[in-house]
Amino acid sequence: MAKQQKIDIGISEEHRKAIAEGLSKLLADSYTLYLMTHNFHWNVTGPMFNTLHNMFMAQYTEQWTALDEIAERIRALGFAAPGTYKEFVKLASVKEVEGVPKALEMVRLLVNAQETTARTARSLYEIVEKANDEPTADLLTQRLNVHEKTAWMLRSLLEE
Repeated sequence: MAKQQKIDIGISEEHRKAIAEGLSKLLADSYTLYLMTHNFHWNVTGPMFNTLHNMFMAQYTEQWTALDEIAERIRALGFAAPGTYKEFVKLASVKEVEGVPKALEMVRLLVNAQETTARTARSLYEIVEKANDEPTADLLTQRLNVHEKTAWMLRSLLEE
């Protein structure tokens, strides 16, 4: 078995491990959000079908790309990225939805999931700043921008 070469990127192993653990939770939330959004894309019905079907597709497509970016950052820090449903269920704050909700309930659930994922991303800033980990800080900023904007757009659909 080959021994892994020491990682010397200017971030201590302790900090890299803590950041990777936090990013693993973000990856789990992001994957659960991705799956929820794709599920709703497939199953939405009603008068807003076309609008929501297309909106959900744009959202899950963006989320799919983000999954790779988060997992690759975990790998760059020297740790394995979680990649199974079992691991994601254990790590995620976003919970799976049972059944097929009505269209507006889908929107409410997605607002909550977007906001939950944003909170998970935001919770990492303290350790990322302490470790002087600019690439992870940049990734978090990008993810927060997407999740907060998407939550706002979805919330707008719920206003009377």
